[in-house]
Amino acid sequence: MFESLPDIALLIGAGLLAGTMNALAGGGSFVTFPALILVGVPSVSANMTSTLALFPASLAAAFAYRKEFRDFGGVSIKILMPISLVGGLLGAALLLLTPSSTFDAVVPWLLLVATVIFALGARIAAVLRHVVHLGRVSLLIAQFVLGIYAGYFGGAVGLMMMATWSVFGVVDLHAMNAAKSLLVGATNTIAVIVFIFAGGLHWPYAIVLGCAAIVGGYVGARFARRVPQAKLRIAINCLNALITALFFWRAFG
Repeated sequence: MFESLPDIALLIGAGLLAGTMNALAGGGSFVTFPALILVGVPSVSANMTSTLALFPASLAAAFAYRKEFRDFGGVSIKILMPISLVGGLLGAALLLLTPSSTFDAVVPWLLLVATVIFALGARIAAVLRHVVHLGRVSLLIAQFVLGIYAGYFGGAVGLMMMATWSVFGVVDLHAMNAAKSLLVGATNTIAVIVFIFAGGLHWPYAIVLGCAAIVGGYVGARFARRVPQAKLRIAINCLNALITALFFWRAFG
């Protein structure tokens, strides 16, 4: 349970900010995961609890996009779904097998990769499209790896999926957003099921974060209409970079 009112306030603030970030551009787990660490949750449990707190929002997004689902890149969504689910299952299992000390050392690097992808994913994809030509099998393999990452850590995985798909020549943003919402929601769901059976989840923390994230998502969706997206992404990039730097300092400082 909660140790103090400041813990509750911190988690409410983190949930509000995470929900707002996800509604605007993504990256909410950059806030919920460190917040759980700050209130004393071990890193592996914090990652599991963060996934539990935010996954209802991803399912809601998938439902909202239900009319936009379509195949792309020469691959059916019906094929991408089971591949993502298997990857998510393996990623969640791998997380449970990872000692907290090892995960503490890996997290800064995972955050760094997610931060770079969040900031430069579109540019990286544009460069790769001119360098390599990848086919259907490569897309399936890439999606499987993304599924593992989503189940294991998941930071900025939606943006990673969209950046990866764009390398394969997918340009329909509506189709990508819909597929991203569905596949991220699916991998998060399978991961949460694994975590529930494994134990170690901090349910009160997850409920507070999840409820606050729903409110933040609603506010963020309304706020997004009034603020230039470029400025929002700059602010989120700066926050992501700061959090990544703090985790490097915590692990190696």
